[in-house]
Amino acid sequence: MAVLDIELALPDAAATEILGAALARAFPGAEAASAALYLEGDLGAGKTTCVRALLRSCGVSGLIRSPTYTLVEAYRLDGRAPPLTCVHVDLYRLEGAAQVDELGLRDYLTEGHLLLIEWPQKGAGSLPPPDLEISLEFAGSGRRARLRAVAGRGAEWLGNLRDDARLASYLPNLT
Repeated sequence: MAVLDIELALPDAAATEILGAALARAFPGAEAASAALYLEGDLGAGKTTCVRALLRSCGVSGLIRSPTYTLVEAYRLDGRAPPLTCVHVDLYRLEGAAQVDELGLRDYLTEGHLLLIEWPQKGAGSLPPPDLEISLEFAGSGRRARLRAVAGRGAEWLGNLRDDARLASYLPNLT
């Protein structure tokens, strides 16, 4: 598979939220297969902002906690067909990949799970491979996001994202 990627210019947090919502709409979840999304970037780059917007767009209501201290937060979305459980994982506080096994992520590698993993480099070698990787970095007062499809589901995800007209002003390389 050829690697597909997209670069986005996100001028503010609202643009990062628009990206998260677009990722939810573009998710190729018609089947019950599982998927993994890696989110990389420095502290404050917008990883959690993006995930929260994705979860809200998937129908999560109420408080969406950052898993910085709990490490794992799961959200079951029964209103979807097929049902989906989004699992938000934050590995920032881990000291090494060996600690990933203690999180019980294997329980979420079954059908109907979307893993949203922040700081995946902290769990290198102990995580499922990503379908899609997002790298967020500071760019002046905004952010730059690079999305890279790594597996077939990731390519489908990016393909769907390319069709989202609401992203046109943030994605100059889509035209």
